[in-house]
Amino acid sequence: MPPMPRSKLWGAHFITLIAPIVSAIEVTIPLTAPSGAASLMGNLVSLSIEQDRWIDWAGTTEPNAFFNNVLDNFIQITNTPPFVRIGADSEDHTDFSYDVEYEEDIFPPSSAITPYPEATNITVGQGFYNIISHLPNGTQVHWGVNLREYNLTAAYLETLALMNAFSSPAVIEKNITLKFIEVGNEADLYYSNQGRNSSWDVQEYVSQWEEFAYNVSTTANLSESSYTKLIGAAFAGSSNNNLSGFSPQAIFNLGILESPAGQLIETISQHHYSGSFCTGGGSVMQDLMTKSYIRGNISMFVPDIEATSAEGLDYILGETNSMSCHGAPSKVDNMDISCNHLHMAVLLLSDVSNTAGAALWLLDYTLYATQVGISRLHFHDGIGYKYNLIQPTTLNYSILDGSPIAPLAPHVQPAYYAAIIAAEAIGSSGTTQAVEISIDEDNVSGYAFYENGSLSKAVFINLIAYFSGAGARNSTHIDFSFSGSGYTANNMSVKTLNIGYASDTTNLTWGGQTYETSDGRVSGLLTVDALPISSGVDLQETEAILVTFL
Repeated sequence: MPPMPRSKLWGAHFITLIAPIVSAIEVTIPLTAPSGAASLMGNLVSLSIEQDRWIDWAGTTEPNAFFNNVLDNFIQITNTPPFVRIGADSEDHTDFSYDVEYEEDIFPPSSAITPYPEATNITVGQGFYNIISHLPNGTQVHWGVNLREYNLTAAYLETLALMNAFSSPAVIEKNITLKFIEVGNEADLYYSNQGRNSSWDVQEYVSQWEEFAYNVSTTANLSESSYTKLIGAAFAGSSNNNLSGFSPQAIFNLGILESPAGQLIETISQHHYSGSFCTGGGSVMQDLMTKSYIRGNISMFVPDIEATSAEGLDYILGETNSMSCHGAPSKVDNMDISCNHLHMAVLLLSDVSNTAGAALWLLDYTLYATQVGISRLHFHDGIGYKYNLIQPTTLNYSILDGSPIAPLAPHVQPAYYAAIIAAEAIGSSGTTQAVEISIDEDNVSGYAFYENGSLSKAVFINLIAYFSGAGARNSTHIDFSFSGSGYTANNMSVKTLNIGYASDTTNLTWGGQTYETSDGRVSGLLTVDALPISSGVDLQETEAILVTFL
């Protein structure tokens, strides 16, 4: 039947008593990796950490055990630690002093919109850098130094302290390495954030970057043969939405890669958020989760990626997450919920960035990014930010509105499960490739994974947001067919991310197990369904599954 007319229902308890609808689709999966399939590294999902409270993440006199545990979970799965970027907005507010042991920060007042604001001034000492030794063995690091304050002495001292830390016996013994130095964060925003005057443009940026990056590279003794290289760009948006004229193409055209420092650029980084909460206001979770919206937010970078690839450089999202300014809590008012042939409107209250719905967004966003040439995504985290994958220290006031709360111990948030699922799909072979599966369904996504060229797994995600009070929970039945030559499995195992509602902030389970533990380690009995391929599989609204072909 045709959709019901759109309506507004002013109440939070509207329930429709109907049987769930099961739609059916057939997907065709190649048995061997198609030409051009994306190669995936185990650190595809990595971290960007706001620099101002780095000591809380790493620990000072001893490592932060919770943070190390949740990082080690990925090592157990992929044999690769997440890449850690330390910097962001506060990298451009950092100065160095030999009189400071770790760091001294000045913070603006907390507010309901920004309960945990970034520091406006950070003064650090050598110990701030030395505690990099607290990270897990083999961690690669990407560290930012200050360009915005136009203080060559500060950049010199920060670089010297960095190199002293990474050459220390404690760091060398654990094979923790400084892979990239980033000179300046989001310089395209320097005029709007009062870092430069109205004459600021990309040409002036290239001139200043070359000056500072040359100083940094000579201080660090970098060369084309050295392990440590420089990050290029670190701009706040794509060339499609950056009206200031800052883009990889622009700096390439201005000759940055031919400069002495520019020759040390190995990777181009850009930043992206799928919306904003900088001035408050509501955000609709279903918008964030919608398949077409996710693809639009990634595909806008394609011209930049292509230009970067043409220069022989790697391309990453060096800082990304759901909603800028630390994520969004949301009042979802008069939300239209489309459930196949049913259409209803219901008043719901829901969070966005700290929810199970955001976990499904992160999983699809990450996997789709690999399909357009993005090799790694650094999801931004700070102490108390709404969109964090990890809250690594005890919180004393709400991440949603800044109100006092009982002490909340370190914990993971729902998005962490998405990172775990991506890690399990990639595995530890070092040969994994992935392709998106063609699915003619508006909010069901699928990706096939290959090891040594042969089909091994698939991930399916149902992006329809299911809320309390929305009536029956519908599902999509997926039948499989296979194309090309290669081994055809007869059986499969199915592991499910169980979610009550898209607005849930806790009580998710992955294969029956939880990471919501006091030490960040997985707990509970693993539950995996063993099924014949011929039976297909059901995928509920607000659900993700990992299929392993046996």
